[in-house]
Amino acid sequence: MRVAIPSWQGRVSPVFDEASRILLVDVFKNKEQQRKEEYLPDQNPFERARLLPKLGVDLLVCGMISQTQQAAISAAGIRIIHCICGSMEEVIAALLENRVECSELRMPGCGGSKKKIRKRQCKSGRDQSREKI
Repeated sequence: MRVAIPSWQGRVSPVFDEASRILLVDVFKNKEQQRKEEYLPDQNPFERARLLPKLGVDLLVCGMISQTQQAAISAAGIRIIHCICGSMEEVIAALLENRVECSELRMPGCGGSKKKIRKRQCKSGRDQSREKI
């Protein structure tokens, strides 16, 4: 599986639509195989939606994302986990441990109270751990 994470100063870029670079991480059986950085030259949401499949992206992990961009990328068959923040290393580690959607990585204000998010998202992460990435 190839995961794309928009990057800015060693962290997940707060807004995907404005990001100029993405980190591509190849994951197999919950192990990182390789990573490389690519530039996102165009901020047009439809051009980006066409570029990601060309790069082999299966999953986009990002901060905020516009509805237009989200719809275009989803229509291209790419799964999106949005409202994620943190350093690239902690997000990649959480991804490999199937806990990327847990509340400690959620952006403030995304999805209600922390207690509800933690319970819902971490339960989701445990369920995902049965699937190998």
